[in-house]
Amino acid sequence: MQNVVRLFLVLACLAMPVAFAQAPSAAEPPPAAAAAPPADTATGAGDAATPPADTRGLDQEVQGLKKDAVELNRELFVLEEELLFPANTQVAVFLSMDVGDFFALDSVTLKIDQKEVINYLYTPREVEALLKGGVHRLYLGNLKVGKHELVAFFSGKGPNDRDYKRGATLKFEKGIGAKYLELKINDRQRKQQPEFEVKDWE
Repeated sequence: MQNVVRLFLVLACLAMPVAFAQAPSAAEPPPAAAAAPPADTATGAGDAATPPADTRGLDQEVQGLKKDAVELNRELFVLEEELLFPANTQVAVFLSMDVGDFFALDSVTLKIDQKEVINYLYTPREVEALLKGGVHRLYLGNLKVGKHELVAFFSGKGPNDRDYKRGATLKFEKGIGAKYLELKINDRQRKQQPEFEVKDWE
């Protein structure tokens, strides 16, 4: 009888691991879900390269403000000139050149009524612009109504690359309204010399 009981216990112990192996473990986690497909990186990169709509709008607004600032600055400059140099007392002196074979301009000294008002040194780039037909406003100031005298001294290189200095004089009358004068440098082909004159724009 004892042998039968012992045999039954042995068989029971042998059967337990088999049952445990067949039964699913409660602690075992369920199989992982299928991995999600990778995001479309190309689409993301394209979105990053294109600036957002609000950024583009901000850039346009900044450009508009810059344009408005430039226009305002120009209007203020014109207004300042009108206040400092009203038309009834304004006098402006311009300078122009023609050809320039016999004279290379270096500087111009301007006197009005024996008082030096400006001494301007020209750069090679400015001289080149004058030779291409440009006109330079050399001086802008105020004069009272009446008779006045303008004297201009031109310095530079003359024929044979020698230092050259000449002067030109003009007596003029300032009336009511703006006065415009022009200093002209011309080549005199017959004399192979430069010519300097002052022209009154009536």
